[in-house]
Amino acid sequence: MPATTESGLRSLHHAAFRCRDAEQTRWFYEDVLGLKASAGIVLDEVPGTHEPTPYMHIFFEMGDGNFVAFFDAPSTADPSWFKRKDSFDMHIAIQARDEAHMLEMQQRIRDHGVSCLGPIEHHFVRSVYMYDPNGIQVEITTRTADHDRILGEEGAALPQVLKDWTAQTRAEKEAKFGAEALDRRGKPQSELKG
Repeated sequence: MPATTESGLRSLHHAAFRCRDAEQTRWFYEDVLGLKASAGIVLDEVPGTHEPTPYMHIFFEMGDGNFVAFFDAPSTADPSWFKRKDSFDMHIAIQARDEAHMLEMQQRIRDHGVSCLGPIEHHFVRSVYMYDPNGIQVEITTRTADHDRILGEEGAALPQVLKDWTAQTRAEKEAKFGAEALDRRGKPQSELKG
């Protein structure tokens, strides 16, 4: 494992997801959460493959200049993709300024008629949760006073914890996914399956 985080990569520019409807998604991220709808790019083909697929790529800007983005491509969408997803499978965590701001956001979300659960104590963060119109769980979170200490301790223990977890779960994963799927290091992308 690398001993440093200095890879030259600076920050997350955007995370992108598929949406059922761009306007419904705009309502949630702009009107409910208060993010700036900063761009909506409409194209007729997929860049790189040139596959004819009309779609809109819509971007919402957060306070740090990073974005959460969505693709609205109805011709290739499957309705089952928009069922509520388990938070282990997919969720977006957006950081509030502080705990008071997180609680203000929770009330704002509820005032728009959206169910918002919490706050939930995770020791290093406290969070409130809701679902967007696309079935994606959205978490509004704030760091606790112990955030840096807890993550520092967990980070120092990570190499051994990861080694132990891998040993504990390897047989179950091999049975479920196959051994080849569990180590793809050094293999050309064209040779990978699944």
